[in-house]
Amino acid sequence: MEEILEILEKDGRLSVEDIARMLKKKPASIKQAIKKYEKDGVILKYKAVINRELIRDTDSGVRALIEVNITPQKDLGFDRIAERIYSFPEVSSCYLISGTYDLLLIVEGKDLHTVASFVAEKLAPLENIRGTTTHFLLKKYKEDGIILKHREENKRIAISY
Repeated sequence: MEEILEILEKDGRLSVEDIARMLKKKPASIKQAIKKYEKDGVILKYKAVINRELIRDTDSGVRALIEVNITPQKDLGFDRIAERIYSFPEVSSCYLISGTYDLLLIVEGKDLHTVASFVAEKLAPLENIRGTTTHFLLKKYKEDGIILKHREENKRIAISY
């Protein structure tokens, strides 16, 4: 991958000048390259990795990983079905995977019931869906290469009788 992209992928907040210094290039050429990557759809978005564990007081909802078995459509394969599934607002990510299942979804909802309703009422009834397995995320330790620090929980002294 291009050096500029590798740098931005690690830290999207770096300035054009910082990247130019790192690569020993002129800022104008770095700025031009970044603009081209954005225009061509290579760079789609800049984002922050947020440790929601530290802001647990807010209503952060739940995330689930959902494995989906599908029957591919003749002459269309998995793409048409995947497109229909990733169009649901609850689906934040959708991947074609190898192995026992065909698609892996990351689904977000306000609570367990919302995600369960999505699976039961929207996803499972779709034509060509043969089965699903849902895994709720309980705790994140690392995301996008970043180790997440967690709140200190109450350390209770074990009492035995």
